[in-house]
Amino acid sequence: MSVTAPVLLGLAASVATLAGGAAALRWRRRLVLVLGLTAGVVLGVAVFDLLPEAIELGAPIVGRGWLAVAVAAGLGGYMLINRGFGRERSGPQSSWRAHLAPATLSLHSLIDGLGIGLAFQASADVGWVVAAAVLSHDLADGVNVVSLSLASRTEAAARRWLLVNGAAPLVGVLAGLRLPVSPGALALVLAAFGGAFLYIGIGELLPRSYRLDPRPRTAAASLLGIALVAATAGLAR
Repeated sequence: MSVTAPVLLGLAASVATLAGGAAALRWRRRLVLVLGLTAGVVLGVAVFDLLPEAIELGAPIVGRGWLAVAVAAGLGGYMLINRGFGRERSGPQSSWRAHLAPATLSLHSLIDGLGIGLAFQASADVGWVVAAAVLSHDLADGVNVVSLSLASRTEAAARRWLLVNGAAPLVGVLAGLRLPVSPGALALVLAAFGGAFLYIGIGELLPRSYRLDPRPRTAAASLLGIALVAATAGLAR
């Protein structure tokens, strides 16, 4: 199996992520609308990307019941970590919780790359389909990680997380070409990330954007984010 195509696709995913993050940094003065858009994109990725992919991949293997458990575990686990194991002490600079959402998004990008590598292990045709789905939302991934970091920390932290997130797809592809990961296990991981993303969108981003700007334009930005992911997911499939 040639590794040239998957590695180049992983590199393209990394470049797209960095480009999206760079755009978010440039227009950070409009963070409120970016947060609203990000909320919609995160929810859209969960509903139209992660969960359908987990069901398609894992339902025949592990069953829908275990996938539902994984979704609940991802949502509940993220909530417990975010709310139960850390309190704000002296502002955003001292809270490790501000790193939690960007770290989760970066792990998702790593899983995206892993999926490309594993798909190319199966066949080139499957690999190109998975890569198209990943590339369709990588630009939004960069925007998401930057906007989440800027909302809670500094621009320097946002740049660091953008670099981590940008490297994650390529690292994932390289790992996916080598690691034997079962489709059932990958489906459960995708379902858990879907649950975590539902919490990030509903529990964090939507309320935060509404507090900052309760005008209809913020809700419109969130709806636009959902619609964009729905459209790109439909085209990828």
